[in-house]
Amino acid sequence: MWEKVWKQDKIAFGGDYNPEQWPEETWEEDMRLLKLAHIDTLTLNVFSWAALQPSEETYCFDKLDKIMELARANNMKVCLATGTGAHPAWMARKYPEILRTSEQGIRRKFGGRHNSCPNSSVYRKFSVKLAEKLAERYQKYDNVIAWHISNEYGGECYCENCEKAFRQWLKKRYGTLEELNRAWTTSFWGHTFYDWEEIVLPDLRSEHMESDRTMAQAISLDYRRFNSDSILDCFRLEYEAVKKYTPDIPVTTNLMGAYKPLDYRKWGKYLDFISWDNYPSNEDSVSQIAFHHDLMRGTGGGKPFVLMEQTPSQQNWQPFNALKRPGVMRLWSYQAVAHGSDAVLFFQMKRSIGSCEKYHGAVISHAGHEHTRVFREVAELGRELEQIGSEIIGSGISAQTALMFDWENWWAVEYSAGPSVNLKYKEQVLHYYTALHRQNIPVDIIGEEDDLSGYKLVIAPLLYMTKPGVDERIREFVKAGGTFVTTCFSGYVDESDRVITGGYPGRLRDILGVWVEESDALPEHKSNRFICENQEYPAEILCDIIHLEGAETLAEYQEDFYAGTPVLTENSFGKGKAYYVGTCSGDEFYRDFTRRLCREQQIVPAGEVLEEVEAVRRRGEQTEYLFLLNHGDREQEISIPEQCLELTQGKEYRQGERVFLPAKGVMILRFRR
Repeated sequence: MWEKVWKQDKIAFGGDYNPEQWPEETWEEDMRLLKLAHIDTLTLNVFSWAALQPSEETYCFDKLDKIMELARANNMKVCLATGTGAHPAWMARKYPEILRTSEQGIRRKFGGRHNSCPNSSVYRKFSVKLAEKLAERYQKYDNVIAWHISNEYGGECYCENCEKAFRQWLKKRYGTLEELNRAWTTSFWGHTFYDWEEIVLPDLRSEHMESDRTMAQAISLDYRRFNSDSILDCFRLEYEAVKKYTPDIPVTTNLMGAYKPLDYRKWGKYLDFISWDNYPSNEDSVSQIAFHHDLMRGTGGGKPFVLMEQTPSQQNWQPFNALKRPGVMRLWSYQAVAHGSDAVLFFQMKRSIGSCEKYHGAVISHAGHEHTRVFREVAELGRELEQIGSEIIGSGISAQTALMFDWENWWAVEYSAGPSVNLKYKEQVLHYYTALHRQNIPVDIIGEEDDLSGYKLVIAPLLYMTKPGVDERIREFVKAGGTFVTTCFSGYVDESDRVITGGYPGRLRDILGVWVEESDALPEHKSNRFICENQEYPAEILCDIIHLEGAETLAEYQEDFYAGTPVLTENSFGKGKAYYVGTCSGDEFYRDFTRRLCREQQIVPAGEVLEEVEAVRRRGEQTEYLFLLNHGDREQEISIPEQCLELTQGKEYRQGERVFLPAKGVMILRFRR
């Protein structure tokens, strides 16, 4: 039923190691320390392009050979990177067309990373050649368990290379200028194109008023698609290069959670497994962190993923880089495993002594020894993972509730010319996820193209763009007995951001049984209110003015000229129900509303619902694992649901036994099925 990420006999433990930054005489001591910390997996060669290729015709693998032999001699598994995240300085000097151009039209100089134009033929040629040489050279190393292409792909480019490639991408998408003009509604403001060469990139020199505001939504939306596809093409070229020599070694690149510029839903189809870097801000809630794990798991079709990077302690780029308090690194590591990770990897194994990440947390600190709090915590976690062994890996998560998250909808909602600058796509999705997560309801985060038939409840906040086939999948899901929920600003436009005429919510209208005539945008200091089941809630940001077309009213507005009109509706459709939430509200509403929906559909939590205790289940073919994660600052009393074995301590528990879970504590209960 489930599958492993790679060939492994335990949860992989380790992360990024950069010995090339240090004298060779220090390497053996590093190995001693890493083995003392129970490290078994190293990510190597992430930023070594300049070292491996000092000139156009010269390649030098001597130091990497020594590093690879060092890893093999010390029984370390290797996730081998292609090192193409930052091109060498000589390449920028000799081929300036490789450099990116900013949205302001300014060509960059050498520096930073991800400064390579994704549509530069020079960049593509040299990056692919390096990847191929690496695969050819290290193909017989049996400790290489994965390929790591580049590193944290991202950013945008607005250069001439990209402009030419954009025109070709548009020809492939639309076929003719007539179709492009129709899709882009170029009759508005006299934008009609008569030659492909007339089309320019949308940037601050053309259509953009600022980075997130545009005068031509369809053009800017297509540029987002194009940019994501262009960078994906760079990944796919390197993917094919390493597969040529190592067809059986899985290939990935490290994603970055809800990273807006790249459509990870599409990227997930081309990665052998999903890996991602978890760096929550100091202000992120437990639910926000969990959301990103579930989002990344969803991009890979629900299969286990890899936590490729996290910090053992503080980060290095936030305004206030606070330490991870004792127990938090362990807690967040197990949270990743609970939500589907088959690895706990860090950036970094050893702190560098220069540049912008020298104060980023590491297993080996600048002190250079094992007598630090962080090292002791890492070593203890490594010991536990060795004890757990082959348990958990390959198991998955079974959810009856799904939440739709779509990058193209994200782009379109926030490019939209109204109705409110405060309407943020991810924020609205998080409201529903947080409500479910706090009740320990398992959630799959799915795409619009995914099969809905395995779910009881599907929620699609701000389903603004109704792409072909989406409404029909929803229609069949509800007819068959499913419960569907969507919200204000849904069903408005097609995939080209053209309004679907005939009344909102467009193609969803028959499913929801409502017609939305207008939507009132409320400024930050104003709100309406509504009462549902004797409880009052705020109505904020948008207030849809709704007419019933078969649906029933569950709540009405209490103020303004639309007082007494529906704000929350329920429609019976086939064997199922469809709900329309015509406004944005507060945490209490989302909690109460989702609780009602789960009760109606008999969707039960993964574990006992206690304040600040997260309960998550992973399921194997014959076993089930209940993770209990206490994110609070006080211990919690837990009731053991049935006879089980606790994996981190190897202790047996009886059904009904009461135990105390300490602050920041973790229990992993194994049940036989």
